[in-house]
Amino acid sequence: MTTETVLLVGRERRNGRAVLRTHAERLRERGLADRVAVATYERDPAIELSEQFAEMTADTVYAVPMCAAHSHETTEAVPSALASLTGGVRYCDPVGASPAVTDVIEERGADLVAGDEDVSLVLVGFGSSSKPYHRRTVDYHATRLRERTDYGEVVTCYLLQNPAVECVRYNVSNDSAVAVPLFLTRTEATEERVPAELELDRGGMAYADPFGTHPRVTDAVSAEVEKQRALASAGGAGSVSVDATPGGPPRPVATDGDGGRRR
Repeated sequence: MTTETVLLVGRERRNGRAVLRTHAERLRERGLADRVAVATYERDPAIELSEQFAEMTADTVYAVPMCAAHSHETTEAVPSALASLTGGVRYCDPVGASPAVTDVIEERGADLVAGDEDVSLVLVGFGSSSKPYHRRTVDYHATRLRERTDYGEVVTCYLLQNPAVECVRYNVSNDSAVAVPLFLTRTEATEERVPAELELDRGGMAYADPFGTHPRVTDAVSAEVEKQRALASAGGAGSVSVDATPGGPPRPVATDGDGGRRR
């Protein structure tokens, strides 16, 4: 009988491990796999995760990056650590790329300021000076929210690229706005940098919580695992996309079942 493990992989943040454990417990209750495990790292995922994976055994591991979008860590260091696992590994899309997360963003904003033509919805992403993953993910959710919400406009901004968070007040057309950070957990960025650059003390802009333990995030993990199962059943042979942002080209990084990495 084959065994399956769902592995939630994330960076150690202020409430990161607690958030991942909450999603893991829900997935266990749903019976998604024989085992649901959590693995976190602080600085060096290749080393820290490899140590945690040393005693993990399963015929198939579905590894889910618990973040908004891919980064250098999740495209290079995390796959390197996953190669130390025995059995087959299917590397899933980051949880933030799921359409279910659009629901989370909409609810986070509406909890503070209801959608109205006189209200702006601001999506705050981390961004990158060299990689497109965060921008694609934020643009994906922004497009969907423009089509389905009553907000007068949906505006995007980033910490590490333009349009910059510190300039977003000059880019919105309404006097009332609500900003939603596209981050899974609380970080120094969500609790200090973003509020400071949004100048929340000026008023007129509410600021929502990160995705956190929202049930739709759990749904996103479950849906991604089921998608990878379907791909495997269709003969996907373990090849998975490492560019999880919508519209990105596939880049295979999976182990071959013997702990070796394939490209």
